[in-house]
Amino acid sequence: MRFLMLNWRDPKNPFAGGAERVTEGYLRALRERGHEVHWFAYAFEGGAPHEDLGGLHIHRAGTKLGAVFAAWKWYRRQPRFDLVIDQHHGLPWFAPWWSGVRTVAYIHEVLGPIWFAFYRGFTARFGQWQERRVIRLYRRVPFWTASQSTRRMLEELGVRRIYLIPYGVHTRPLPELDPKPIGQPLRLAVVSRLQPNKRVDQVLRACRCLLDRGVRLELTIVGAGADEPHLQEETDRLGLRPVVRFTGLLPEAEKDAVLRRAHLLLHTSLREGWGLNVIEANAMGTPAVVYPAPGLTESTLHDETGLVSREETPESLADAVASLLTDDARYQRLRRQAWRRAALYHWDAVLPVACDWLERMAAGEPDPQPRPARPVGPTREPA
Repeated sequence: MRFLMLNWRDPKNPFAGGAERVTEGYLRALRERGHEVHWFAYAFEGGAPHEDLGGLHIHRAGTKLGAVFAAWKWYRRQPRFDLVIDQHHGLPWFAPWWSGVRTVAYIHEVLGPIWFAFYRGFTARFGQWQERRVIRLYRRVPFWTASQSTRRMLEELGVRRIYLIPYGVHTRPLPELDPKPIGQPLRLAVVSRLQPNKRVDQVLRACRCLLDRGVRLELTIVGAGADEPHLQEETDRLGLRPVVRFTGLLPEAEKDAVLRRAHLLLHTSLREGWGLNVIEANAMGTPAVVYPAPGLTESTLHDETGLVSREETPESLADAVASLLTDDARYQRLRRQAWRRAALYHWDAVLPVACDWLERMAAGEPDPQPRPARPVGPTREPA
């Protein structure tokens, strides 16, 4: 079969993030099953018009604003595809109206208020308005997403057919859970693109709250992005320079080592499709403390695999973190349950489910339901 993914960025784009990581995972799995897989994205400086990434055929053309027209022009010269996947990031590709074949809309999150994290005034309001209108336009197109919160938002906008398939992560759960009592200095971690919608500045303010309460801590921030200069300034303004370390982007093994050493992952995003880094931390035996934001309340189950703060404020986040410092038994329970649950979200468990479903969609089945994933991972707990 021939599959086409339409996504604004490809894996080599300098601004590629979690969406591109999971997209690449699905497409590589399809390729390993013998299918022909193509990925169209907008062009960027230094990116070749065509590139083969280990069997993935990458095509780049057009600008952010002109990519849809460029995709249509390129598509007209291609042999027929069996399935086109139209990935939404605030704006879609409108492929159901020009591809001529079965199309699936793939969406991580309805951006909603995230528009206001990147734009101001009329531009943000218009972005939010058009997103809602466009999703309504797609209401008869089958949608693929990963979280119940996104599913509910799509249903509110009139979408009729929504298929839920969880995300997968490459991080394989530890074969044995390390002994790691909670204590001071408290080791905290953030793993994120450093963008305004991730609200990492609120993690910094939560750390200031904890320090003011006499908690000794250290914070490691893994990631890069446009918001880093602001975060560096906030670190200095809050007097946190002695306890905060910015690592930039790290290789997977080094990132896993940071997560394995940390007592807690902190996540304060405005909205997430899911929260892949939560599951990555869980696989390393580290629970998360997160804001009660869409997506995060699914990747972290409150008082089961981590904690969800009462409010989306630094003070509330600090309260949740502090509650674990005096209750190691509770912390160990969260660690154990988070580690076990991470086995459900390893790629080896998720990819067969996703690929089976995509093949059935491409074959023309009218309403193929995804099959449940089988856990892969941890076997032994500490003695």
